Amino acid sequence: MDAPQTLYDKIWNAHIVYKQTFSQHAMLNDSLYRTPQKNDLDLIYVDRHLLHEVSSPPAFSGLRAAGRSVRRPDCTLATVDHNVPTSPRNGGEHDLEVLIADPESRAQCSTLEDNVKEFSLPFFGLHDKRQGIVHVIGPEQGFTLPGITCVCGDSHTSTHGAFGALAFGIGSTEVEHVLATQTLLQRKSKNMRISVDGELGVGVTSKDLILHIIGVIGASGGNGYVIEYAGSVIRGLSMEARMSVCNMSIEAGARAGMIAPDDITFAYLKNRPLAPQGDYWERAVEFWRTLRSDIDAKFDVEVNIHGIDVVPCVTWGTSPQDVVPITGVVPDPACFADQARRQAAERSLHYMGLIPGTAMQDIKVDNVFIGSCTNGRIEDLRAAANVIRSAGPSTVVSSGVQCVVVPGSTSIRLQAESEGLHTVFRRAGFQWRESGCSMCIAMNGDQLEAGKRCASTTNRNFEGRQGAGGRTHLMSPAMAAATALRGTLTDPRQYQSQTTETNVEFEDNIKSPATIPELPAMAPAISQQVQKKESKIFRILQGIAAPMYLENTDTDMIIPKQFLKRIDRQGLADALFFNLRHDSKTGASLDFILDRPPYNKAVFLISTGKNFGCGSSRENAAWSLEDFGIRCLIAPSFGDIFRNNCFQNCMLPIELSVEECRSLAADAELGIELKVDLEKQEIIRMTPSQNPIKFLTDAFRRQCLLEGFDEIGTTMQLVHDITAFEEKRTQMWPWLDGMGRGRKVQPYSDEIRMDW
Repeated sequence: MDAPQTLYDKIWNAHIVYKQTFSQHAMLNDSLYRTPQKNDLDLIYVDRHLLHEVSSPPAFSGLRAAGRSVRRPDCTLATVDHNVPTSPRNGGEHDLEVLIADPESRAQCSTLEDNVKEFSLPFFGLHDKRQGIVHVIGPEQGFTLPGITCVCGDSHTSTHGAFGALAFGIGSTEVEHVLATQTLLQRKSKNMRISVDGELGVGVTSKDLILHIIGVIGASGGNGYVIEYAGSVIRGLSMEARMSVCNMSIEAGARAGMIAPDDITFAYLKNRPLAPQGDYWERAVEFWRTLRSDIDAKFDVEVNIHGIDVVPCVTWGTSPQDVVPITGVVPDPACFADQARRQAAERSLHYMGLIPGTAMQDIKVDNVFIGSCTNGRIEDLRAAANVIRSAGPSTVVSSGVQCVVVPGSTSIRLQAESEGLHTVFRRAGFQWRESGCSMCIAMNGDQLEAGKRCASTTNRNFEGRQGAGGRTHLMSPAMAAATALRGTLTDPRQYQSQTTETNVEFEDNIKSPATIPELPAMAPAISQQVQKKESKIFRILQGIAAPMYLENTDTDMIIPKQFLKRIDRQGLADALFFNLRHDSKTGASLDFILDRPPYNKAVFLISTGKNFGCGSSRENAAWSLEDFGIRCLIAPSFGDIFRNNCFQNCMLPIELSVEECRSLAADAELGIELKVDLEKQEIIRMTPSQNPIKFLTDAFRRQCLLEGFDEIGTTMQLVHDITAFEEKRTQMWPWLDGMGRGRKVQPYSDEIRMDW
């Protein structure tokens, strides 16, 4: 009898193309698995791949340089979202020079258009009625399905886990890996279950729930885990509410978040354009009903939360874990027993301009933003509009507060307008915009000025996330609307008799194209010899180490969003920790450690705080560190995506205990050099009085660094294994071929962008 499995175990095991990857492959020497590790890499198949304009250009450049094709165009879907303007778009104007004023933003969008044309990929451009935020359009089109593996060059890919999918973010190099092979080398995570039982109180939403959860387990609480959300409260949520919960799993440090599919899931997906149809639908639902954790399945960590304990929440600091009830006060850093947490709180309060003990509802705001892949869906817009309606027909936003509503997709915008929601917002003084990421990442013109305070329905309140020096408070759409009306952070319950998040059919605006041209036949994988990159070899590294004493050092801090507009990966050294090195208002240089001798020549970076590289999937963070000269990072723990991105760029991330990191940081303060021997897996302090520190890393990744192997070229040697898996996959799950219908969504075409 098979051992009981979790939902995550079932999906992972069903997608393994090659177990204990490459351990017996002739191209690599026999020493590869001399010391096999429990959590080494598996080659897993990717069912769904989403692309956008920011993280994909380097991936396509890599394909082009290597002469590789896209293996599965029918399993790929591209759109523009991060960098697009949300100001009104002229329906008859296709010229990007008119639509997008910023030349770098325009270059990224036009580059994606060129790439999808060249590689014949499905694409929802600015004038396509299906365009929108990548994690909104996937579910609403039925591209996201239960039981699949789904990846995207964006950390909030965890959103799709709401459908019982294994979905996670990846970096640009891994985007290239998926395009070329439809597979990924991944280390299996551990299992965590968070059960929420009972009932949520009146006025409590899914955003409050996930903020509460992050407050309980912390921003690094999910490091190394995939979280399954369970319990009566989770089962009672609508699909849109479930997506909000899974969306922010990455903010708890988790690799992914998942919810077992059920009748609510199936009702949401039925008849969506790219969902299975006819007999395929019946077969799919029969399989999907098996996608749940076995009764006796073992989880590495169990967390139990009572629904009644969850109240409307808001963040006060610069991490999603900095959360309190809206009826609470700004905490005193002295109340945190942990030194690192206390120091982080002090830094946060200084950045946010807040005084301990201040009532949260006394904090004034300058801006309100409703939107993002977390809370830009129709249900979110309805909740915000209901607050405005409840306040009375003559109620308008508070004087001096700038308020913006950005639907998550063009389809949602059209749905909201058909319901009159845009009129509710406009009459109250909100700006009604086109779809896009907008102020969530602030890569376009929608930015928060330095020193300004924003009530935001987004997912991150990192320093500078919405604009250098900007201050962000995370909350639900209902709370954001209430805050807009009063001008201070506000409990939305005063405007509501109840708040419900129910499953509502998405009608009218999600329709199938009248004709769907066929894509070319599946491109065969190109078998190539394993390439070596001599410039990408890591064996022994010796030099200066720079200490850092921050916890949860996020990728927005490592490299701000304005540097994500570059299409190539070179010349980013000056962008590294830019907002810590320059005053946000004057631009003057600050006394940052990497600008001080000898640390300006550092090749090691030592963090004493956990969760280094948390947040975004932006591989630019690794590129900027590499361009500066950092080749090795040492920390108690890393963000999972960042850790993978380091390996892809011949950088070595080493996890040690907090005590060991603090000891090495103390040596660095004294100017003592470090030496890392990857073959021996040891750190040597260049002083005779210290013993080496041992460390472990993935066996395959270690060998790639030592020998300079190209992971993609190596994977392509397994073309027969991949093809055999695909044949079995087609027999078991035929609805996953051809975008779920046995036929394919259209590739890029100038003629069909405006038509259905």
